[in-house]
Amino acid sequence: MVRALLLSLLASLPCVSGLAAEPPAPFALRDGDRVVFYGDSITQEGGYARLVEEYVRTRFPAWDVRFYNAGVGGDTVRGGWAGDAATRLERDVIAWKPTVVTIMLGMNDGGYKPFDPMTLARFGEGYRAILARLGEARPGVRLTLIRSSPFDDVSRPPLFAPGYDDALRRLGCYVTMLGAKERAAVVDFRDPLNAGIAAVARDNPELARLILPDRVHPGPAGNLVMGATLLRAWSAPPLVTRVEIDAAAGTVVAAEGTDVSGLAAAEGGLAWTQADRALPLPLSFDDADTELAQRAGADLEGLDRQPLAVRGLAAGRYELKIDGQATGRFTETELAAGVNLARFDTPMRGQAYRVKWSVGDSHERQRVRRQLVAGAANDPAARAAAEALAAVDEAAQAQRSKDAVPQPRRYELVAVP
Repeated sequence: MVRALLLSLLASLPCVSGLAAEPPAPFALRDGDRVVFYGDSITQEGGYARLVEEYVRTRFPAWDVRFYNAGVGGDTVRGGWAGDAATRLERDVIAWKPTVVTIMLGMNDGGYKPFDPMTLARFGEGYRAILARLGEARPGVRLTLIRSSPFDDVSRPPLFAPGYDDALRRLGCYVTMLGAKERAAVVDFRDPLNAGIAAVARDNPELARLILPDRVHPGPAGNLVMGATLLRAWSAPPLVTRVEIDAAAGTVVAAEGTDVSGLAAAEGGLAWTQADRALPLPLSFDDADTELAQRAGADLEGLDRQPLAVRGLAAGRYELKIDGQATGRFTETELAAGVNLARFDTPMRGQAYRVKWSVGDSHERQRVRRQLVAGAANDPAARAAAEALAAVDEAAQAQRSKDAVPQPRRYELVAVP
């Protein structure tokens, strides 16, 4: 009881969300990593985890990285229908020999009722047991503890005072303190989503409710906000490529993330070839879900920078084609200032979408496999099917990196009436 009261007191105090302020760090993932996302149904749905994998596959196609979704609907720090936490950790996390594990639990732990000290005590005990087992089984594993996404008490009236989201805030404060004690990274999904809902609700309350359609599970826009939040907490580099050309001098002034060759005058404009080392994210900034995520503060463009600047052109309008595909029309002033190609429909984005579709297939295979191994552990046919799915997924993960290797592209910048 004393421990429960102490935890309750601590959880009532203000706490800092996310990572502590430090100098800019290198990207948290690296070549050879095996990343497991552990959690409840919000992780099982996998939207935020898919964005992270899509980013890594397209931004670092030379890397050999594996991603595994270990989310199960209804899970708590003690487990759920798919097994207790000890079983889940051994079967769904440790078995993959992870080097990186994210943990997002808490939505179900609060019981969908007002906060009470005993709930926090049970949550803390279960969470500490998870971390202890991971540290014992995988010494040196890099942990990211994610404070639960919110229950929407912003765009809808709370079901009771002060609201279930307040209980999640208190559990999240404990996660922050535990992360500091364990020297684990801590990332907050609750505050960014609540801020995004509030920002959209000021103009359109109905639209704001699409961020958390059932108050619990994030929709596509909400998952984009969460994925972008995690990538930023992990210091994800924003640059895909950067090219700067002086058309008057016929020279390449700067090239980052790419090799530019064959620059020459052509049809009142320029032509050249680029051999990029990364792809843009598979995102359409004209898509309704992406637009809603942007309104909610995802700033996806801040993670997807592919600037092209061409200075010294004669006054007029120019059409940019890449591999013969029309990308956009720009004035010489716009080109001199620089355009972010990641915002446009390019062959590079098209290639990235093929990676995105494969990532989605992989998460579905992993979900079915988890159900098989959890629900039919003594069924030889089910075990064989689960093993076959795992083998197919391993091959698909290796193929995704190959599919993400950028192809050389021919650029043409042509004057138009």
